[in-house]
Amino acid sequence: MISQRVLFLNHIAQTSPNPIGLEIVFAEGDFLFDNTGKKFVDLISGISVSNVGHRHPKIIKAIHEQLEKYMHLMVYGEYIQSPQVKLAEKIASLLPQNLNSTYFTNSGSEAIEGALKLAKRITGRSELISFENGYHGSSHGALSIMGNEFFKTSFRPLLPGTRILKYNNFEDLKLITTSTACVVVEPVQGEAGAICPTNGFLEALRSQCDQTGTLLIVDEIQTGFGRTGKLFGFQHSSIVPDIIVFAKGLGGGLPIGAFVSSKENMQALSENPVLGHLTTFGGNAVCCAAALATIEIILTENLIDGITEREKIILEHLKHPEIKSLRGKGLLYAMELENEEKVKDVIQKSLTKGVITDWFLFCDKALRIAPPLNINKTVLKESCDVIVSCL
Repeated sequence: MISQRVLFLNHIAQTSPNPIGLEIVFAEGDFLFDNTGKKFVDLISGISVSNVGHRHPKIIKAIHEQLEKYMHLMVYGEYIQSPQVKLAEKIASLLPQNLNSTYFTNSGSEAIEGALKLAKRITGRSELISFENGYHGSSHGALSIMGNEFFKTSFRPLLPGTRILKYNNFEDLKLITTSTACVVVEPVQGEAGAICPTNGFLEALRSQCDQTGTLLIVDEIQTGFGRTGKLFGFQHSSIVPDIIVFAKGLGGGLPIGAFVSSKENMQALSENPVLGHLTTFGGNAVCCAAALATIEIILTENLIDGITEREKIILEHLKHPEIKSLRGKGLLYAMELENEEKVKDVIQKSLTKGVITDWFLFCDKALRIAPPLNINKTVLKESCDVIVSCL
């Protein structure tokens, strides 16, 4: 019989020459189990997706209940579907009043694409601004505003009229003008290696957007739903976005994304032309049910209240002379080492000891630490100790 690994390499499109290649057969809570029965701590939450752990029983229950009713019915926006309505209502209740209308997508990249279209439609402008080492997805528009040339140069030409500014550089904000449709920013830069904004930077960005009539799009794909210690990353500042984008941790393990703005703004997608933005599977009923359950878990189980204590464990247990810096916010941290080789070595050694870590796309000198928000504190301590032992 041909092994699953051989079939994987032969028939699954590869995204790197050396995939990790774990064959996972079961997942629950903080752990993944491979085909040999070995247990791994998921210290990266499937890249900030499994914020409430794997297969949370309340999410499984919500999925089963919706499966008993219906799955796909019709392309997005034509039928009234209770899971979509309830989820959109819940999201609106958690955001500032101007963010009250949600468009559901299948992923973060798709949500970014919709947000860019919406900004251009509302402003009548074409310039798109983002930041160095910002990551917003890999589809064509998202790639165009990606802040790292290494990953985009092979696919040029991309969208015209894009400009990349330096994150945390106040002087660069002057490049936002009355020609700029939108600025896309992460409240904490994820793939740059958990880079936090300096004091006042996001507020200065908001002010410049206000002065020039530019829409501010906050990308919460990686930071949303508790990851940074607040429900949304922008809440660490005093800003309010014009458009906010979600995915990853929203679905509790199922694929769903969203972009949210005011009802008035969103109306722009329904006329001139009608059906100005379309998706077949966006807002899938089962995914929406899982997402609503995920939000309820975060809120009712007070997961955000426990993040500070878990963050303290990371800061106290990841100490070693070879650690150059430890930066981040909440449960999104980057542990910077001397070089890429050292990072890969520690990732591999940790894996053999049952701890899954990862690197960052635009910061290969740093190790990603982003466990489930409800990770068992003893498990987190032991996992950090394993990483240190691998140094």
